[in-house]
Amino acid sequence: MIDVIIVEDDPMVAAINSEYLSRLEGFNLRGHFGTAKPCLDYLDRQEQTLVLLDVFMPGLDGLELLQHIRNTYTRVDVIMITADRSSNDIKKALRLGVIDYLMKPFTFERFQVALLSYQERRRLLESHAELDQSILDKRIFIREKPSYPKGVDADTLQNIQNSLSSRTESCSMKDLEQDIGLSRVSIKKYLVYLEEIGKVSSHLDYPAIGRPLRKYRWL
Repeated sequence: MIDVIIVEDDPMVAAINSEYLSRLEGFNLRGHFGTAKPCLDYLDRQEQTLVLLDVFMPGLDGLELLQHIRNTYTRVDVIMITADRSSNDIKKALRLGVIDYLMKPFTFERFQVALLSYQERRRLLESHAELDQSILDKRIFIREKPSYPKGVDADTLQNIQNSLSSRTESCSMKDLEQDIGLSRVSIKKYLVYLEEIGKVSSHLDYPAIGRPLRKYRWL
């Protein structure tokens, strides 16, 4: 299990990061901090941690905190999640050894790639096995983008997944149509794909009056 802390001063963004993290197995969210000091207090007690770090924060900003982490803690890894698009800041973060750099707003798929790639890296490097270049290239340094069927757009897919996963009960295509603003024909294509990859299940609902209605549920 990988311990994670979120260092983000915007509660809404922190909640999104936390919700995304909860969808991934093998990660344990240990805390959310809005400024640098409580983050450092935590790292003093629990050094081996993955930090999801924003740049723009009151007091010590994210890059200054990253520099302090690199100078002080040898077992902390950092993924930047920030609206900072400055090439100089990105260059500084990379030179300070960040694992990945996610620009807001980002999709769940991009977040998933970053976290699962890190998880695989940790698992591989803690295995004590002798490695060769092909293993490093295949499992750490070369990443493949998620591939989708023709006509499936990543952002639209994320919107439909968000709508489905936020519901406590199964819903119809009409419900999704009202929520997403797409035609049922378009939504159907995404639902078929999500069923194929095992993220959604469907069943026929038989009302007292009228025709059966197919409903969908996030798994």
